[in-house]
Amino acid sequence: MISAVIVHYRTPRHLEAAVAALHEDARASSLSLEVIVVDNGAASASTAGESAPEGLDARVLRPGENLGYAAGVNLGVEHATGDVLLLMNADVTVGPGCLRALVDALDGAGIAGPRLFWDEGCRLMLPPQALRTRRAELDAAWAERSPAWGRSFRRRWRRRARAFWQAGEPVTCYELTGACLAVTRDGWRRAGRFDEGFRLYFEETEWLLRARSRGVRAVLAPSARCVHAYDQSAKREPRAQLWFEESAERFRRRRYGAWFAALLRRLERVPRRFEEVVPLGGEPAGDEVWVEVTPLPLGAPATACRVAASEAAGFEVPADVVGGARSDLWVRVTDADGRDVGGWLVKA
Repeated sequence: MISAVIVHYRTPRHLEAAVAALHEDARASSLSLEVIVVDNGAASASTAGESAPEGLDARVLRPGENLGYAAGVNLGVEHATGDVLLLMNADVTVGPGCLRALVDALDGAGIAGPRLFWDEGCRLMLPPQALRTRRAELDAAWAERSPAWGRSFRRRWRRRARAFWQAGEPVTCYELTGACLAVTRDGWRRAGRFDEGFRLYFEETEWLLRARSRGVRAVLAPSARCVHAYDQSAKREPRAQLWFEESAERFRRRRYGAWFAALLRRLERVPRRFEEVVPLGGEPAGDEVWVEVTPLPLGAPATACRVAASEAAGFEVPADVVGGARSDLWVRVTDADGRDVGGWLVKA
């Protein structure tokens, strides 16, 4: 039995698609499934139709307030009966064979995450989460304040991300995203519940690091594929930015110590400086290039796909990505060595 726990906030269309895809994949793979929806937005919806739809093929829990993602997951798990827990955002839809691939990946691991795509056509692969060490935090912060350091940062980031994107077999990875995580009952028991002090953001980061410290193996299962319509719930919660800042500060203090958190705050007061994207001129060298798309002016993290060099100039960001974005999108074409070749800006 798989228990899918979906934390929902004001995205009923995405929720319906998520539940339907789960049941379809479970039937095709001959897997038993129960779906539990924690409807965080049911009581606070300002307009009709934003709560979980009636007739949904799921058990719906309505806590009466937005508990945040961590508390929503914990509540759902309390009511789950399955041997495997699938912790999901409402804006994630599983692809064919995803559930079976995740279950298979859990043979030898306590936690498994799928390969996530930003668009319905499954072209743009979402990146791994950021590394969370003192050195990595300083590296990323300074990259936003020095164009030269930003170029170096992007190349180093690309080496890591491409290893993640090109993996063909399950590989150990503790930088999975909380949008979709499969975990065994034993893995959940050993790692513990999500820390509800993180109302939104950093909850899965802290949990995965805690799982690693307790000997629970986490893997990326590349043959398990999902589409994640990124950031759809957060943009409907007016407190999302505040919760992000509170969670980031809490994580830093607990992970690195108060002195390092204070150092990062001082560094973040230095004005940001980003390098302008050079327009793509002509056909890039080589047979293939990578095209990256991100809302971040630094250029990383980013989603990406490989295309023939002859197709780079005509690459179009998928319409569903542009339509769901909260800000403009930077497109960068990069070569096999991770160097910037050129790019352009797409207005949201």
